[in-house]
Amino acid sequence: MEGIPGDLGWPVIGESLSFLSDFSSPAGIFSFMNKRQQRYGKVFKSFVLGRYTVFMTGREASKILLTGKDGMVSLNLFYTGQQVLGTTSLLQTNGEAHKRLRRLIAEPLSIDGLKKYFNFINSQAIETLDQWAERRRISVLEEASSFTLKVIGNMIMSLEPSGEEQEKFRANFKIISSSFASLPFKIPGTAFYNGIKARDSMHEMIDSIIARRRSGEVIQQDFLESLIIKHSKGTEADASANEDKLTDKQMKDNILTLLVAGHDTTTAALTWLMKFLGENPQVLEKLREEHMGIKANRKDGTDLTWSELNNMPYTAKVISETLRRATVLPWFSRKAAQDFEIDGYNIKKGWSLNLDVVSIHHDPETFPDPYKFDPSRFDAPLKPFSFLGFGNGPRMCPGINLAKVEISIFIHHLVCRYNWRPLEKNDSVQPTLVRMPKNKYPIMVEPL
Repeated sequence: MEGIPGDLGWPVIGESLSFLSDFSSPAGIFSFMNKRQQRYGKVFKSFVLGRYTVFMTGREASKILLTGKDGMVSLNLFYTGQQVLGTTSLLQTNGEAHKRLRRLIAEPLSIDGLKKYFNFINSQAIETLDQWAERRRISVLEEASSFTLKVIGNMIMSLEPSGEEQEKFRANFKIISSSFASLPFKIPGTAFYNGIKARDSMHEMIDSIIARRRSGEVIQQDFLESLIIKHSKGTEADASANEDKLTDKQMKDNILTLLVAGHDTTTAALTWLMKFLGENPQVLEKLREEHMGIKANRKDGTDLTWSELNNMPYTAKVISETLRRATVLPWFSRKAAQDFEIDGYNIKKGWSLNLDVVSIHHDPETFPDPYKFDPSRFDAPLKPFSFLGFGNGPRMCPGINLAKVEISIFIHHLVCRYNWRPLEKNDSVQPTLVRMPKNKYPIMVEPL
């Protein structure tokens, strides 16, 4: 990595310790990046979590790394994430294999797929919020996590919203989520070791569900069923049927990938959104006006409809501004698939490249007064690659529509029913790959 400024740190561990400690600070990964950007500029090298990495920022870098045109880059999870999610995960495939997998697993996340689950998502949001009236003291992150996991678990494999299976599922899931940005030591007691054990337990659970489905003991109209039906079609000679076939390993790896991708980011976004609304009463007031207006135009006794959901312009801006300010995925990691040049530096094939998204989202040239929460920034279209709330390019988040649907439904019922105030002031973030408030945002709610 000659010619690129930076410090590779200590032998073996590199700068991993300062990386992990900055990870947990209020600014998260941004503080790690910022200190080094001031010293070295927009592009610098480091050695973190077991690999040599070039960190970079800016719209030009994001365009090159996210469009990955001409096969210049491929996705590049940390070793721990690779091991936990499995080799055939959508997040580990490239090129034609990635396009094929994305097509096969896009079904539940399509608009038609979401319409089918609209009533279920709506009823889960209402049920969650019904319980708040009695409890009053709420941990928003826990509630958001429970809500989003029930939704994605039901959509993918008809998991009941409560009961023993759901509890086991949630317990394993939490362990898996917290293992993605851990040190790559598979020693009993470490986050990585626990993540692998929880992954194995989750695979056993999925295996038994698949076995029950195949035996005809259980039949459900869900995503897993569609994969099993596709899997059983065709013969070796039938190439078109095989195009749609996934092995059991591919099914398990990608069900787990969809669960992780469909849960963590939406949970974080919903929690941050409530935190920002709590800190910006004028935004909350304007948002409440939009939702009370929707409610007022409805016949008495009727519930939220799909067409109402698609007519919430201010809500959409609040969601975008939340994703900008919170930057729930603080960086995107890629691997150079060939030599190329970026910002005047020669990048070599095989290098790890991390795009710092927090800096892009807080660039004062694009977003004046970047630390202010201001949804009106999204009144006009932004320059391409300056807002990466759902990524961009061929690997743009496939769950973008599901996340918007879940958040919009939840927020609709929330602002029509409650006011809330935070029980403590704390801006620290959890030391996890997806940025979430460390204190889980505890609040006291008041029915309107």
